Amino acid sequence: MAIDRWILTLVTFLPAAGALLLMFFPRGRRHEEHGHETFSSDNTIKWAALIISLVVFAGSLHLPANWDHSQHGFQAKYDVHAAWINSPKIDYHLGVDGVSMWLVVLTAFLVPVSIISSWNSVHGRMKEFMVLMLFLETAMIGVFLALDLFLFYVFWEATLIPMALLIGMYGHGRRIYAAVKFFLYTMVASVFMLAAIIWLYVKVGTFDYFAIQQALLTGQVKGLEEAAPWLFLGFFFAFAVKVPLFPFHTWLPDAHVEAPTAGSILLAGVLLKMGTYGLMRFNLGLLPEESRANASWIIALSIIGIIYGALVAMVQPNLKKLVAYSSVSHLGFVTLGIFSFTAAGADGAVYQMLNHGVSTGALFMMLGYLYDRRQTYEINEYGGVATPMPVYSTLFLIITLSSIGLPLLNGFIGEFLILTGAFQAKPIYAVLATSGVILSAAYMLWMVQRAFYGEIRQEANRTLPDITFRERLALVPLVVMAIVMGLASPYWMKSIDPSARKLNDPTSQYVKVESTRK
Repeated sequence: MAIDRWILTLVTFLPAAGALLLMFFPRGRRHEEHGHETFSSDNTIKWAALIISLVVFAGSLHLPANWDHSQHGFQAKYDVHAAWINSPKIDYHLGVDGVSMWLVVLTAFLVPVSIISSWNSVHGRMKEFMVLMLFLETAMIGVFLALDLFLFYVFWEATLIPMALLIGMYGHGRRIYAAVKFFLYTMVASVFMLAAIIWLYVKVGTFDYFAIQQALLTGQVKGLEEAAPWLFLGFFFAFAVKVPLFPFHTWLPDAHVEAPTAGSILLAGVLLKMGTYGLMRFNLGLLPEESRANASWIIALSIIGIIYGALVAMVQPNLKKLVAYSSVSHLGFVTLGIFSFTAAGADGAVYQMLNHGVSTGALFMMLGYLYDRRQTYEINEYGGVATPMPVYSTLFLIITLSSIGLPLLNGFIGEFLILTGAFQAKPIYAVLATSGVILSAAYMLWMVQRAFYGEIRQEANRTLPDITFRERLALVPLVVMAIVMGLASPYWMKSIDPSARKLNDPTSQYVKVESTRK
């Protein structure tokens, strides 16, 4: 179909085009005219942004709906490759495989629900908020689709500005501090990746992912043996900070706590996955031998992160900070699966990326709803909330159970596959990581018990309104996906597994090339 050649470009740049269009909308103002209140144009801006994001989501669904399961790895029919800059040689190259496809769909899914969840919680500068959201969507999708390393780096860095502005302009409390910390940590770490990309360009003469991969895996790059450890660390440091892998995680709690609800949803749901995606695509895909050589200490950091994140989450008095530290623990499972170098571990890592985006995105959304009502995240300010808010509390409990990996919900599938892969690699890995599952159940259920059950301790909680129809409209799709992904995981796995296996062992596809050279 003709749409196949255009769909990646449309899905990537339609949000940015929509953001440019919104810039011409007048700012919303509330005023009275002839004794009657005139509606602000903020409503028009919100509806326009929502419609644009829904069109992007519908476009992203074209990929799984028309996926060719007979092709493993990247789908040739979606490949977009055109010259962009002649010197240095930079191409406009987009492509999608079974790993990146679902991350694109996840991104396109979370943006409209983030917009709906922020419908009444953003006060002032609504136009700028929606413009930043749409520009951020283009940058995030571009990261997952770019197959030119320079283009990838442009998209990677482009995510920093809108997210930092969303935190700094629309966040809470120490929002400027959190925004600057987020920006500096991720930008400085990215410089190491840029150095690795430039070295590869100088040696190979192109930024094209496939050309560089073939040159590296067939021994055509001079000086690779000496440079490989540094190239690996250059990519690894950038991605580890973004994950964030222990001990590079210290920016995350501040960013989450101070970010607006939509910022927290996309930060947890998508931006952290850029780090784990980068580890799979670039560290494993370009430098498999170095990845295996460094796997043991990376797994050690992953397990430390799993246990440390869970223990720190357990003692948090702040709801949002508790969920933020749970991300450190849960993303440790993803890196454990990636570097276990097993089929089950790789499949579980990709599936857990999606699960975490759904479950933790929903948790941050619901905490935002609670904040809108009480203007606090402190656990001791709640208690007995299930009495005035039964629907909200029921949905919160379902998402909590999905986050801790209850069977028949999405979190169970990913964690089970990861632990299976870790056990196959070395049993002690699975034994230690399993403690994180137990601790996760402890701190999440204890949080629910303190905040939602028991007697009402604060009079302000007696009259809390239950979630509205609009809030349910944003939340219910996430709850439904948590259940569907727990019951129908084979639908996702049949496209994830072939691509994850190729990333696990990229050398297999170049055996023929090497034998031809000989």
